[in-house]
Amino acid sequence: MASPKIDPTLKKAAADGDAPLYAETVMIHPRTVKGTFRTWKWAAVAVLLAVYHLSPFLRWDRGPGAPSQAILVDMVGRRGYFFFLEIWPQEVYYLTGLLFIAAIALFFMSSLAGRVWCGFFCFQTVYTDLFMLVERLVVGDRAKRMALDRAPWSADKFGKKAVINLVWLVIAASCGVGFTLFFGDAPTMLTDIVTGNESAAVYGAIGVVGGACFLLAGYAREQVCLYMCPYSRFQSAMFDEHSLIIGYEEWRGEPRKPVRKGDSFENRGHCIDCRMCVTVCPTGIDIRDGIQMGCIGCALCIDACDAMMDKYKLPRGLITWDSIANQAARAAGGKGNIRLVRPRTIIYVALITLVGGLIVFSLASRKTTELNVLHERSPLYVQMSSGAIRNGYVLKVLNMVRQDRTFVLEVGGIDGATLSVVGGESNARSAELKVSPDVIGTYNVFVNAPLSALQGKRTPLVFTLRETSEGKVTRAESLFAAPDK
Repeated sequence: MASPKIDPTLKKAAADGDAPLYAETVMIHPRTVKGTFRTWKWAAVAVLLAVYHLSPFLRWDRGPGAPSQAILVDMVGRRGYFFFLEIWPQEVYYLTGLLFIAAIALFFMSSLAGRVWCGFFCFQTVYTDLFMLVERLVVGDRAKRMALDRAPWSADKFGKKAVINLVWLVIAASCGVGFTLFFGDAPTMLTDIVTGNESAAVYGAIGVVGGACFLLAGYAREQVCLYMCPYSRFQSAMFDEHSLIIGYEEWRGEPRKPVRKGDSFENRGHCIDCRMCVTVCPTGIDIRDGIQMGCIGCALCIDACDAMMDKYKLPRGLITWDSIANQAARAAGGKGNIRLVRPRTIIYVALITLVGGLIVFSLASRKTTELNVLHERSPLYVQMSSGAIRNGYVLKVLNMVRQDRTFVLEVGGIDGATLSVVGGESNARSAELKVSPDVIGTYNVFVNAPLSALQGKRTPLVFTLRETSEGKVTRAESLFAAPDK
């Protein structure tokens, strides 16, 4: 990790004992650059924003009475919908598995291509690019934006700043609205939001998400990457000598010095010290100082440097996306070798495959019925006039299928035990339960058992639920309470 450059003034102040504890944050205004990576970044911005804002409007037919939104987090109905999948609250472990896969996928991407996620796909990067585009359209490129910041306040400066912040607010509000649309029927919610008919909670969510977007992408920018995002702190642990990262070929570029018309590049490096790689960097670092925490892997310095190499008819790649091992090999006069398959990447792929396979297997074999039994605790039991003992239970039957289903409930484990469902037949060996589509059916059940058949204060009891159409059986164990013999 390269050491940060220290201002000579601060060095002198430190020697005199007058060094400030905090350095003032200076807004970074990157220069506009054209090139392959800048084109890819704009493509990523367009695709990611389209996915984010259009996904809530995708439709998926789940049948009558079911939500038709393809991707939906139904907080009221306590369901999560993702196309053909319907996730219930007790299946939150699927979310845990997906988060684990996302984390390992990030590590895998980093081991292959450095901070490519940060430079191209992170939402902080996407919205910061969009916010800086607004600045360029209103004010101009780097020099004009810096001049406007230095200029005293005037009607012109106030007007331009007002326009910029107004457009930023519109973009931030759309970010907040896009977030909320995943939690309800998007067309209906959007209409209610625009007409002012939504709830305070929805407008609050828009304010929180949109406000964060406005502050982080508009004003914090690189400070998020440098100080707020934890990934920049441990990124080096994800790299090895074969990871493709952005680096400066010092063996070819040094010694660097400016070039004048007609100068020869013999006995000197190809770096002309134009600092284009610094002025285009969104975090303001100098990549020539080596790998740094501030490098987000956006590769804009490569575009800038390649443009200068083309101008002076020098080979491209002075700043390049390459591995440390390859650069060392070329510096020694050899040829580089990109190693994508190595122990680190194999382990990451194996973990992703394993967890992904477990999720797929679990989804393929998931049960469509669950039976939960809660023993009534007040009272634990009642002794009938006939001498039999009665216990009360609350049965919850989860019908995870969007169709009416009929079940036969039976009780076992105690000889002579009978059951009765409140509102149904009493003292029977079995009872019929009808459960509506995609709901949790709740039933109050009483079980009667002769005292002679019980084992004491606690006797094991088994409830069996059998579906009439397919014959699938679901069981749940409980206890039958009674007085001590």
